Amino acid sequence: MFMPKFYVHIIAILCVAIWGETFVSTKVLLSAGLFPADAYFYRFAIAYISLLCICHKKLFADSLKDEILIAISGVLSGSLYFLCENFALIHAQAADVSIVISTCPIFTSLLLALFYKSERLSVRQNIGLLMAFVGLAIVVMNGKYVLHISALGYSLAFAASFSWGLYSLIMKGILPRYSTWFLNRKAFFYGLITILPYFAFVKPLNTKLVILIQPPVYGNLIYLGVVGSMLCYVTWSWAMQQIGIVKSSIYLYLNPIFTVFFAIIVLHERITLLAFLGLFILLLGMYWAEKK
Repeated sequence: MFMPKFYVHIIAILCVAIWGETFVSTKVLLSAGLFPADAYFYRFAIAYISLLCICHKKLFADSLKDEILIAISGVLSGSLYFLCENFALIHAQAADVSIVISTCPIFTSLLLALFYKSERLSVRQNIGLLMAFVGLAIVVMNGKYVLHISALGYSLAFAASFSWGLYSLIMKGILPRYSTWFLNRKAFFYGLITILPYFAFVKPLNTKLVILIQPPVYGNLIYLGVVGSMLCYVTWSWAMQQIGIVKSSIYLYLNPIFTVFFAIIVLHERITLLAFLGLFILLLGMYWAEKK
């Protein structure tokens, strides 16, 4: 499907905006009594069932190698990523975790440059990536924010970020050969399968019904599964096909910005002049990172 690049960039930004809000929704689930692995399982189960209703004709990849790569991508973007992220949210505030996880573009760019010569960045682009991250931190701190994150939370958030970078590396190789609907349906499936050992050997899936029937819980689960997972993952894969993995990953820097934005709208928090300066540095860094 042809679409002007400008609109592809806008759609990618909208996708990141939704992901920025999902930190808040996930925090609501954890605060309501759901365990991190349980929240992930219900979210991906809803996403997989929803996607299966739309895309169900093709069952397997064209080769065993591709099937294995898709399975690995499901682990990296699913069970491993969300377990690390959700457990990090247990040990730290959502804004703290979002800052660390927003190193995704750096890991993605480094890994792609390591394995693909065509994806190597210029000095200007590397400076842009670092500027964007510095600007991001300034905005989220908002002139008064102090980063409070435990060593465990810090490590888990970084693990999630690196996991997403590896996922992007694998997607670079298989995206051209399959539809985004098929790839994400398979990834959701393997993401669900690989969480089962955790339930078998660490902590069983045993969420109390009284928790699940609470409107904020099932409402956020449906939102996270259908919108935050199914629609956003398919859309994000499509955006990577259209504008490239490196350029699309740069927009992940906006993730915490939208988290802060929703906090301002909902919680009426004030933004400082220093935060506006950080936003300028972030946008300038993103511009530099996109230009050769």
